[in-house]
This record gives sequence, structure tokens and C-alpha cells, in this order.
Amino acid sequence: MGAPVTWFEINTSDSAAARKFYAELFGWELQVLDDTYALVSTGEDAGIGGGIGQAQGPNQVTFYIEVDDPQAYLDRINGAGGKTIVPVTEVPDVVTFAQFADPQGNVVGLVKAR
Repeated sequence: MGAPVTWFEINTSDSAAARKFYAELFGWELQVLDDTYALVSTGEDAGIGGGIGQAQGPNQVTFYIEVDDPQAYLDRINGAGGKTIVPVTEVPDVVTFAQFADPQGNVVGLVKAR
């Protein structure tokens, strides 16, 4: 089996405006965690959940791939010409994730399977 895409993030310089735009346009339900991030539920069984947050640099859209061992994948990615952007990071009781850039510079996330 392949590794599924399980999460997306839209990070922008104006996360409040982005939250309003996407919620109104697509009917997404938002759970605002703080001024900088909100969880997204599309309200459907199909598709994946996500988040809309404040960018720490340029605006970007990132998708996350679920894997059993993020560090092992980062090692393989680095060996194949990619680059670690965010090392394996654990948010206790929430998520363990990492981000990498592929050889063309696209940033993609990894999330540890539960």
C-alpha cells in the first residue's frame, strides 16, 4: 500500500481573510484555535481535513503524507536529492510531523500514522 495524503494546509500572510474566503466559498467549517490557525472540516466523508494558518514566510499550500516513521522517510528523501525543511516535530497529544522540499523545491509534509 502507498502512503495516503491525509492533511492540507493553506498558509498565507492574511490567515483571517483566507479563512473567510474558503469558508464562504466552499462552506467549510472552521475551528479557530487562535489568531493564526484554524482547523478545516469540509463537512463531507470524502476528502481530507486541513488547516488555514499564518505564513512564516511566503504564502504556500502544503499537503501531508501519512507515514509510519517520518525520520526514516526524511533520511530516504535527503538521500534521493530532497532536503529537510522542518525536522520531525512532535506536538504532544496532537501530531508528529515534518516537512521536506523535493528536488524541484516543492514543500511537502509528512505526518506520523497513529
